[in-house]
Amino acid sequence: MSRNNTGVFAARKKDNSIYYRASLTYKGKHISLGSFNTEEAAGEAYRYAREILDTPSLLPENCPLELPLPFEKLVILTNFRDNGLYFSTPIYLRKSFFLYYLSRERILKFDKDDLFYYSSHKIMARGNHLFVADYGMQVNILNRYEIMSYAVPGRDYDFANGDTNDFRYNNIIIHNRYRGVRRKDDEGNVFYEAYIHVNGTIKIGNYEREELAAIAYNKAIDILHKNGFKRKYTPNYVENISPREYAELYSSLSVNPYLYEA
Repeated sequence: MSRNNTGVFAARKKDNSIYYRASLTYKGKHISLGSFNTEEAAGEAYRYAREILDTPSLLPENCPLELPLPFEKLVILTNFRDNGLYFSTPIYLRKSFFLYYLSRERILKFDKDDLFYYSSHKIMARGNHLFVADYGMQVNILNRYEIMSYAVPGRDYDFANGDTNDFRYNNIIIHNRYRGVRRKDDEGNVFYEAYIHVNGTIKIGNYEREELAAIAYNKAIDILHKNGFKRKYTPNYVENISPREYAELYSSLSVNPYLYEA
């Protein structure tokens, strides 16, 4: 091992081939910088990591395009340097929110209320679909903000400032929280339309509140199933309504008579 490559250690893979790991200690924290094919590459990563920690002006937004270590590690190191908190995910803290670097080009914004969650859950992207691994399952991050996985932007939800990467709570406007429910605005008269797909779309009815439309959707499901319709539907879970109130509303809500014949 070259004495110039401090912080570099040789290791062996299962096939007995050699690779190199780089790591350093900063503020009492041991930090792994990654694995590399050559001793020289690992040494360069170590030296650049030290440069990051010693150069306050070096930030994710002004770093070179070519880096000897993963960009994600640069974000983690600059945040630890500037804010004194080490996260294993690419987070950089600001005064009232934090940035999550999916890449150099795509940066998400979150309220600090979400810091604990995203510091322990790595966000992954598949196209516009953002998700985390939680208990072995892929969980769409939109669900965290009461946005259904099937929701359509512009119809079911909007971003107040137009930035689709800004997930701060006051920037997310939810129009429709429930399955089979659409918010309608007829010249200032707001109401909620419930609908269900049965060999085409059937309108269940119009309702004053979205919770009523959600319950009407559930009632439509029950009617269809009683009539022998086999398609599986997921009913809405309506919060802040007691079982007794739910039952009373369910009984009183009128739905499209066609459903009894579908």
